Amino acid sequence: MLWLAATPIGNLADASPRLREAFETADVIAAEDTRHTAQLLRLLGISARPELIALHDHNERARAESIVERAARDEVLLVSDAGMPTVSDPGFRVVQLAAERGVQVSAIPGPSAVITALAVAGLPTDRFTFEGFVPRKQGERQRLLSELATEPRTMVFFEAPSRIASALTAFAAQFGEDRQAAVCRELTKLHEEVKRGSLKELAQWATDGVRGEIVLVVAGAEPGTLSAAAALAEVHDRVAAGERMKDAVKGVAEASGLSARDLYAAALTAKTERSDDVGENSQS
Repeated sequence: MLWLAATPIGNLADASPRLREAFETADVIAAEDTRHTAQLLRLLGISARPELIALHDHNERARAESIVERAARDEVLLVSDAGMPTVSDPGFRVVQLAAERGVQVSAIPGPSAVITALAVAGLPTDRFTFEGFVPRKQGERQRLLSELATEPRTMVFFEAPSRIASALTAFAAQFGEDRQAAVCRELTKLHEEVKRGSLKELAQWATDGVRGEIVLVVAGAEPGTLSAAAALAEVHDRVAAGERMKDAVKGVAEASGLSARDLYAAALTAKTERSDDVGENSQS
């Protein structure tokens, strides 16, 4: 069968007894970085020497078939460098193919940077969304943040330390400077730090540089925080990004507390006016 195993995100003491047992008994370990995993086995004092197979973003599509075939007859353990595989890490295609082929898949739960950051951030945890890494390209990042500006759930992101200041500045511009957030740095490690504050405050704090592995947690939008004009602009942005107007209106109305009927009527009127303006300009 195929086992997905969560590995420590920093503190080696977080390696569970089940993880240690799996390392001792696995026939094969599919690892994001075989050198990193070999070092982890040594640090944990694992005596077994299982076969190590590299499975990373660049070869997962090609390797998935052979790994699933191996899991059909042996115990295959799939790990990433830290945390749970498939969560912004390799493994999804392997699990998907294993499920299609009827190969049993199970998990050995353990450390998760997403859940750990959410727990310590001091922001609502009853509903949340994980958005993975913030897009590097400015246009893609702006489109994503525009879509999430009215998201009512707490949002969790990954970001590189070299880009955290620019990301926080972009978040403040799109979500509002007063939106609360937390930068969770080096979780479970010696220099763990959780910096809480408004997006404006955190952007200013990050200008001097931030080091380490980072998880960014951002509060969701408060219902009714958008004006009618801002809500209409948000609908326009979503439609321009390819969303159906009906769906865009519904999403913005739910997040803003505005009437979906009134917002839809205003959007139709604005669309008609833009079409008229285009027609007049083409005639002139």
